[in-house]
Amino acid sequence: MAVTLDQTIAQKQHTLLTRVFASQTFWVVIAVILACLFLSVATDSFATTKNLYNITRNVTFVAIVALGMTFVIITGGIDLSVGSVLCLCSMVLAVTMHAGYGIEIGIAAAIATALIIGAFNGVLIAYLGFPPFVVTLGMLSIARSLAMVASNNTVVFQFGPDHDKLLALGGGAFVFGIANPVLYTILLALITGFVLRWTKFGRHIFAIGGNEHAATLTGVPVRQIKVAVYMISALAAGLAGIIQTGWLGAVTTNLGNGMELQVIAATVIGGANLAGGMGTAFGAVVGAALIEVIRNSLGLLGINAFWQGVFIGGAILLAVLFDRLRNFRRNE
Repeated sequence: MAVTLDQTIAQKQHTLLTRVFASQTFWVVIAVILACLFLSVATDSFATTKNLYNITRNVTFVAIVALGMTFVIITGGIDLSVGSVLCLCSMVLAVTMHAGYGIEIGIAAAIATALIIGAFNGVLIAYLGFPPFVVTLGMLSIARSLAMVASNNTVVFQFGPDHDKLLALGGGAFVFGIANPVLYTILLALITGFVLRWTKFGRHIFAIGGNEHAATLTGVPVRQIKVAVYMISALAAGLAGIIQTGWLGAVTTNLGNGMELQVIAATVIGGANLAGGMGTAFGAVVGAALIEVIRNSLGLLGINAFWQGVFIGGAILLAVLFDRLRNFRRNE
């Protein structure tokens, strides 16, 4: 039976729509839009320029770290140390600049710290066979403790001769009044999306998450890639720490405390699978946006902020439930 051109086009369109409606990320985008519309009507302060500016800027810190976490989760791993790594890198930057060094030296020291931690985590996991949960849980405590040692558990708010440069880097708006952290997030999301979608490295990451044994048999350098993804995760946390230091204008040892839950939640809500093999850059950003909208709405609606954990935890459970239902339908 001959298939006409119109039938072929209709079939492709049907397939595209099916994939869109089956996408968890699509429904998260819908949830964000509906929540924003509801809050715009229910409150007088949500849709104000100042509040929207704060929301977009606050999203960026979780989103940047979530982009790095996406690499790890796609491989089937987990990184619980990102909040503490963010704090340590921020403190290294602050202490270095406070000692009189320039912003370039401070940023280089912070990035080097992040890469060393990521490499340490990756080697223990990939080459020595340690469980990712155990390694990164231990690093969560180690990095936070090192941040306290570096600063003697004090607040650092003077950044030496390049103090104003750092504040402009994190808190400025160089292009069309858009907050710099937002621009950094967009750039990093594009880079992450390109790497995951169009590079050999990205294909190998998905292969490891889909079936690590099969990936090994086909010649994928599994161990090296595992080390690389944990370095990327730590690097993302370090970059977020640098940006957040410039935004806040001060660093304390409780910076990033509990952030790992929000980051993992953003990644999973955005469509990543904790079992590995699934995840996108756009999903991580959208998941972070939903979490920030929830957090912002609690205050505007007069709800106790202590409920934030309930909403975030519930969102994680719903995301996992959605994934399980989707897999169940595929198996049928």
